[in-house]
Amino acid sequence: MSASRAARATGVGVWLAAIRRDRKATAGAALLALFVLIAIVGPWLVGDPQALVGIPLQPPSPQHWLGTTGQGQDVLAQLVVGTRVSLAIGLAVGVAVVLVGALVGITAGFFGGRVDGLLSLLFNVFLVIPGLPLAIVIAAYLPAGPLTLGMVLVVTGWAWNARVVRAQTLAQRRRDFVAAAIVTGESNVRIITREILPTMTSLLVAQAIGSTVYAIGAQVGLEFLGLGDVSAVTWGTNLYWAQNDAALLTGAWWTFAPTGLCVALVGFGLTMLNSGVDEVANPRLQQERTWRAYLERRGATPSRSTPVVVDRD
Repeated sequence: MSASRAARATGVGVWLAAIRRDRKATAGAALLALFVLIAIVGPWLVGDPQALVGIPLQPPSPQHWLGTTGQGQDVLAQLVVGTRVSLAIGLAVGVAVVLVGALVGITAGFFGGRVDGLLSLLFNVFLVIPGLPLAIVIAAYLPAGPLTLGMVLVVTGWAWNARVVRAQTLAQRRRDFVAAAIVTGESNVRIITREILPTMTSLLVAQAIGSTVYAIGAQVGLEFLGLGDVSAVTWGTNLYWAQNDAALLTGAWWTFAPTGLCVALVGFGLTMLNSGVDEVANPRLQQERTWRAYLERRGATPSRSTPVVVDRD
């Protein structure tokens, strides 16, 4: 392993250790882990979410902790089972969007020339069209289902990531260690995977987290509009049926409030994790946080206007 590669590998290890020490990242990861645990274990404990177990629109009670739906199904069972599907789609779409965006962005930035021009034109076309309206139009003409929604969200969400990765690749392409790898005769694939990609770890992680937030929110929104498979049990279909049963007008808050709260908590956890990753990866934010902590220890009250001295050397 070359000295530059060893230094970058060490840097990744230090970065991961810093993530574990960051309070925001730790809190966000813990909240997300709780929902992942619920998604894995929960469906085995709550029974069939489609079973008619009680009187329709029954409020929370000892028999049904979160009440029943307009069809007499247990809200808790539907919420827990829906967690598995919604999280699985959100995480899968988040990873897929980053993989597609990274593949296109790195290819455009590394090879340049006509390849860069063609791929840049492609993702700029997608960037011009608003993503959510495009997803609504595409989903309306495709067979309903979670897999279809996942594919739609990948198609409409990869372009921004590709543009950012392309810009980062163009910057890394001019670095000395990449030039040295080219001179020594390393293959393009090896240069990309061993030299360029490790420098984008924090960027790709942040993109994956942000894309997951987008995917979960967009999936819930599309299913709420009835563009998903309404016979499936997901967070989005839970809200669809609550709206279909006029739950807001009848005051049956328990049919939609728990699902909305779960969506908000998952989004909050992912946002906290993303913020922690950004703080660790961004030296300017690290120094600002250190400076404000120093002022607090000295008894000063830092404000947003407090100047932050950043060493650019």
